[in-house]
Amino acid sequence: MFDTIVVATDGSESVRRAVDVALDLADRFGASVHALYVVDASEVDSSPERLRDEMREALTERGQRALSEVEEATDRSVTTAVREGRPATVVGDYAREVDADMVAMGTRGRHGENRFLIGSVAERVVRTCPVPVLTVRQLAEDETDGLEGTPESA
Repeated sequence: MFDTIVVATDGSESVRRAVDVALDLADRFGASVHALYVVDASEVDSSPERLRDEMREALTERGQRALSEVEEATDRSVTTAVREGRPATVVGDYAREVDADMVAMGTRGRHGENRFLIGSVAERVVRTCPVPVLTVRQLAEDETDGLEGTPESA
């Protein structure tokens, strides 16, 4: 059913559960995993021109760390990519490029506290992505998710 799964990550704590769920599905279906970090071009473009290269470099480094966390969460091989652009558009384009069967992502990323449901990256991906999107919400501290081997189930 799933041969290729894309995990969109921003390295935030809230995405960690989405990574766990995606990796669990990949294990169950023997799917390949692609982890994607998108450098938000609007963040770069909104910074002062003299700082844009530094901002781009800092966001790219953040992305590399986020992708490393996905790789460290599993024994399986993970294909990683850092892209720049509008996150929702890039996620859909990347899913199409790798012929993904599904995209997994968290519903609250590093901008979660500052955004309403409408306008969020996850909502835009759900509306525009050419493949099914699994959104995984962050659990409250008193909730468990039942995933074996994850801290939430301990």
